Amino acid sequence: MTQEVYKVRILLTILFILICIALTVLVLAQEGKDAGLGSIGGLSESYWGKNKSRSMEGNMVRFTRYLAIGFIVIAIILNLNF
Repeated sequence: MTQEVYKVRILLTILFILICIALTVLVLAQEGKDAGLGSIGGLSESYWGKNKSRSMEGNMVRFTRYLAIGFIVIAIILNLNF
């Protein structure tokens, strides 16, 4: 293994660990997908229910999706034998 490949592998491993930690924190910080009692009173049709993709919760879901894709890609790259 050449020196450059070794350095890239170390950088990818560090990035992989950081993504793992960030994914764990984001998943634990998110609320469940169940509607709860808010759906009984019609609260799901409020401003926050309609604009969920622009809220903090929507941003967390989107960022979690991007981190999960990065996790899978880096896991595949790290498992290649080069």
